[in-house]
Amino acid sequence: MDLLTSAYTNDSDDDGDASSQPPSKRPRFPHGNNHQTPTPTFRPQSFPAYRRNPMPMPNFRPEPPVPGRYVSKRDRALMESSNQLQEPSRPAPVAPPSVSVTGSISNSNLLPEVSLALKQRKNDRTSSGLPERLSLSFTGHSKAVNAIQWSPSHSHLLASAGMDNMVYIWNVWSQDQKKARVVNCHTSAVKDVKWSTQGLSVLSCGYDCTSRLSDVEKGIETQVFKEDQVVGVVKFHPKNFNLFISGGSKGNLKLYDIRAGKAVHEYHRRLGPILDVEFINDAKQFISSSDVSGSNISENSIIVWDVLRQVPLSNQVYVEAFTCPCIKSHPSDPHFVAQSNGNYIAIFSSLHPYRLDKYKRYEGHGVGGFPVKCNFSFNGDIIASGSYDGNIYLYNYHSSLLMKKIKVYEQPCIDVAFHPIMPNVVATCSWSGDVSILH
Repeated sequence: MDLLTSAYTNDSDDDGDASSQPPSKRPRFPHGNNHQTPTPTFRPQSFPAYRRNPMPMPNFRPEPPVPGRYVSKRDRALMESSNQLQEPSRPAPVAPPSVSVTGSISNSNLLPEVSLALKQRKNDRTSSGLPERLSLSFTGHSKAVNAIQWSPSHSHLLASAGMDNMVYIWNVWSQDQKKARVVNCHTSAVKDVKWSTQGLSVLSCGYDCTSRLSDVEKGIETQVFKEDQVVGVVKFHPKNFNLFISGGSKGNLKLYDIRAGKAVHEYHRRLGPILDVEFINDAKQFISSSDVSGSNISENSIIVWDVLRQVPLSNQVYVEAFTCPCIKSHPSDPHFVAQSNGNYIAIFSSLHPYRLDKYKRYEGHGVGGFPVKCNFSFNGDIIASGSYDGNIYLYNYHSSLLMKKIKVYEQPCIDVAFHPIMPNVVATCSWSGDVSILH
């Protein structure tokens, strides 16, 4: 045992010197008041060269997160700051122009015989005539064309709205490029287009839930009116070009003031999608046509509204179980007609109580579920209608007899429009995307 003890024992264990103890963390002072606290002496520290001139910090590039791994807020902030440092700022993409200029809208380069005819018949509103044959055909739309309209102030221009999101302005009798403007401001299919009576502006609406006013002459979009529904139809007020009415898929009707840029009147009733609107009786009233196929109530198919009081005057105008995709008012007589899905055109009185003429209708064409429209000649003697068989049908307004049928397309003929000056000129459009002129 003594040998083990001597082997594991060193001299320092036996030495009781205080120097072997660890130094105290604080100095010990003798007891009493005679001692003096030593004054600390501060000496400047000399740092190494690498501390005086630190190296620049390396560019921190966080590793990309593993899919499914949680990323903390700190890591996300570091990654965002790193991306901002690494990626230079890029210029914002320039939006394409809303109206593309592809030709001239001037009437200075029209065909000589057309220019002469427009000058001679400009003030003649009594002549009438029937188109004889197809004279011009325009291709440009890649999908169905929903609506066409002649410009009332520049009668050589025709507007067409298509399911390909485009509105085309055609200089019909130009000796150069026929397609004068391409209005490409809509992001979805365009349902309707109307010319303003003031200047060269068109109002279009569609599936992007907007109505858009575009200046054709300047080639710009001037105003956008947004809604919470697909806008299916627009119509300018005939007495005030600053007002227009719109109807949409939720059955809402709104009267907009272009100057204010908002709706000034709303017309509420539980209706189906609005198919068409038309002003009557000196624009103090208007007619709305809605889709009632989803309900058993057919009395709301056609409603007459008071423009200022925003109340319906009659909702029992048309009680048959058919929807009416088109409403047109006669240019001079107190009557209006409605294109019925029953494959006929019904005629009504524009005066209260807005009765249906049960003994007179225009039939022979077919609608077949397509949005087929009809229209009056500018003197009101002829009614023209499209048809699902690709023909246009021309009826005598007074006798309701079929006067002529002209084959134009293999696909359904959707819309027809009489020229505002030349009575024997009719524009048509088809479900296949064609636009044609007959004379």
